[in-house]
Amino acid sequence: MQRWTTPEATPDALRPCVATFGNFDGVHRGHRAILDRLLAEGRERALPTVTVTFDPHPVEVLHPERAPELIAPGALRDELLGELGVDGVLVVPFTWEYAQTTAEDFVVSTFVEGLGATCLVVGADTKGYGRGYTGDVELLRTLGEQHGFEVVVIDDVGDGERWSSSAVRRLLAEGDVAAAGEILGRPHRVVGEVVHGEHRGRELGYPTANMSQDSLGILPADGVYAGWLVRRGLPEGHPDRRLPAAVSVGTNPTFDGVRRVLESYVLDRTDLDLYGEQVGVELVERIRPTLRFSSVDELLDAMSTDVERTRAVLGATAP
Repeated sequence: MQRWTTPEATPDALRPCVATFGNFDGVHRGHRAILDRLLAEGRERALPTVTVTFDPHPVEVLHPERAPELIAPGALRDELLGELGVDGVLVVPFTWEYAQTTAEDFVVSTFVEGLGATCLVVGADTKGYGRGYTGDVELLRTLGEQHGFEVVVIDDVGDGERWSSSAVRRLLAEGDVAAAGEILGRPHRVVGEVVHGEHRGRELGYPTANMSQDSLGILPADGVYAGWLVRRGLPEGHPDRRLPAAVSVGTNPTFDGVRRVLESYVLDRTDLDLYGEQVGVELVERIRPTLRFSSVDELLDAMSTDVERTRAVLGATAP
């Protein structure tokens, strides 16, 4: 997937195209409804597909006090878009100056002049873009008639509750990664480098891979989770690429920790040296909340139980 940052820099091979726009934080199933239609329209028209998005999130610039913690920031969002099969992503640097662009100018300069879009796929709730938050679906239809692009509108989707990024954030804050995964259409993912920690896990017989503090992706509520550790540097199909893991999120209160960390124990493996590797941790189900234990022996008993419960959730067999 190609990535660029200004409409005028659109690669020739990607224009004309079928396009969409939005923040796409999390690339959840609501987004997928739009993106799946985008890909279908591209195939039908034999045209490439392009997603237009923004960095940073517009709310971070316009209303920083209300800026959400991002489910899949920047590079992680782009990676998820690429995994779906989108051909290109235009990531517009969002500044206060850029926010003064009128809705009409945004559409014309981006989709008509920049991308040469013949079709624009959007959600029914598309509104509030452009200076004064005036842009909506009807404006897109009007401009489409004037400039010769079709507008395809996708209705909201969801099971009882609209699938949304805010719903995913709420569920992650509650530790319900399973329900969050239902909306995402995949396990919630945190990506980053494995760094040195306190090495306490190795001393206890459960060596863990500690994620760096600048990892991408929201940390869910403190607790122990069943998940998968993905070694991103290994090729698909490699037996050690995707490994079952018991994942701890929290401050290690038994040892009076103060900094929240995400650390993963790969089941039944004490031979791995992951320091410096880029890994992804996919969180499947919460096993239990974080607890303070009165002794190391109590902690070890709990960790043994965590491992067995993780094994059962993931369907991982013991060696």
